[in-house]
Amino acid sequence: MTSHTHSAIGRRGEDAAAAFLEAKGFRVLERNYRFERSEVDLVCFLPAPRWEDGGEMVFVEVKARSGADFGHGEEAVTPEKQRHLVRAARAWLHERKMEGTPARFDVVAVGTGPRPEIRHTESAFWIF
Repeated sequence: MTSHTHSAIGRRGEDAAAAFLEAKGFRVLERNYRFERSEVDLVCFLPAPRWEDGGEMVFVEVKARSGADFGHGEEAVTPEKQRHLVRAARAWLHERKMEGTPARFDVVAVGTGPRPEIRHTESAFWIF
């Protein structure tokens, strides 16, 4: 698979994941946020059911797969990948003077195809 094909699959996966999350009430604030060599695919805000309760930041790693040959997308979020996600998330919050904001890390696995299968793992791992 060429890198062009790989990036196209990733882009379609991120588009599908963003649409899926927005349909669930998430607000996508930023895509592909980079800090040094770390990246978060989607930076989202999930409002609480009652506005006065606030909400939480959700940093989302999207894993798009063209098949099951390489395992499920969630399996690819290794401890090293988690460290990079945390680093980028902390930088994003720091840049916006939002340290201490409730946050979590979700993983959205997207299978490509005419009707992509989407699996959303909330709070896939915890750091802060």
